[in-house]
Amino acid sequence: MTTQIDLQNLDLTDDPDVQNDVFLAAFNSGQGAIFDSLYRDDSISNLSGGPLTGQARTDAIIALLATKPKLKSKVKASYTAGDTSLIIVDYDLEITKPDGGKQRILGKCTDVLVRGEDGKWVMAVDRPVADSVEDIQG
Repeated sequence: MTTQIDLQNLDLTDDPDVQNDVFLAAFNSGQGAIFDSLYRDDSISNLSGGPLTGQARTDAIIALLATKPKLKSKVKASYTAGDTSLIIVDYDLEITKPDGGKQRILGKCTDVLVRGEDGKWVMAVDRPVADSVEDIQG
């Protein structure tokens, strides 16, 4: 991580590396409400495995982050046009399964950010797609 992150005052930008650092810091904090603050109210997230928005998205994010998953990601491509930014990352996610075992998920995620009238960038869509899933032994 190259950016100093204040979890109580998160700001996304159209700089893909800063956006990735903020996203990772919020996600890896384990604090679902802080991570969910990066999203517009009507944003769609597939973090739970299916598209969710509104309160259902918030609840799923809080439940997932309460399990203390560990996320790493690297920006592969980004495009910004006006008030819309598309960022594609490769991700490496370690989660705890309901049975207590660990699982590693590798894949790509497409994030769409939009800049609001207040000038702040927020997540509009996140769409992780798993390329591989494996149980972690030990």
